[in-house]
Amino acid sequence: MKGVPETDMLYDGGRKTMITDEEFLRIAAYMKSHYGIDLGQKKVIMNGRLENRIKAGGWGTFNNFMDAMEKDQSGKLEKELVNQLTTNYTYFMREFEHFEFFKSQVLPWAKKKAEKTKDLRVWCGAASTGEEPYMIAMVLKDFFGLEHNSWDTKVLATDVSTKALQRAVAGTYEEEALKDMPDQWKRHFFQKPVAGRYTVTNELKQEVLFRQFNLMSPFPFKKKMHTVFLRNVMIYFDSKTKQELLQKVYDCLEPGGYLFIGMTETLDRTQTPYQIIQPSIFRKRE
Repeated sequence: MKGVPETDMLYDGGRKTMITDEEFLRIAAYMKSHYGIDLGQKKVIMNGRLENRIKAGGWGTFNNFMDAMEKDQSGKLEKELVNQLTTNYTYFMREFEHFEFFKSQVLPWAKKKAEKTKDLRVWCGAASTGEEPYMIAMVLKDFFGLEHNSWDTKVLATDVSTKALQRAVAGTYEEEALKDMPDQWKRHFFQKPVAGRYTVTNELKQEVLFRQFNLMSPFPFKKKMHTVFLRNVMIYFDSKTKQELLQKVYDCLEPGGYLFIGMTETLDRTQTPYQIIQPSIFRKRE
């Protein structure tokens, strides 16, 4: 449009509401400084995800929404912003090679390491809608077998999105989400399907502790972790934020502890303190 700065336009009947470059940069800067999420190239996505909420709330402009959010002491609007702008794409059996390695290599080491306390600590730092932490809990159940009841193997599962965590806690999934899962696991870890939807058993739900957590915050752990799964989340961070997060994870690991990242993600081999086991599996030196 001649004479108008580059914008993405929202249509509300015949009236146009536009996200300006200044509004886009304001929201992007907020997400970067508070959550480490880099949306600098995601203007169209930001527009698409926020437009309906801004129109429904009667704010009129993106700046009006941000002004209201920053004054909202309840934190509700900030949660809405984060829920709208974070992606929670995952599925059961994703990158299953990691779980095979976890069972065959990591758990025998961790079991020996924690044999006196029987306290095995695993953190899933990007829990999304729950598929990954439930998968970890299934593998733990399989590995420990009859010994499981004498161990504390609860999985800590965190995510920045409260909306995703609500779905994770409910633990109900469409049949399509389980299409690659072995039938034995479906029978053992899920209730009988109702209208094509599977719900995680209460027994398995008790093995996962879901909490809202911002990875940019100081880590609150009193004890060090044996394993951290931080898969497919650092793609949203710039290199500096990523490096700082990786150092925080390193510091929270037991000596010899393992870190799993997404198979399409990379670490700078020249700067990482981790021992590289495989391209997406790393270990803290003992």
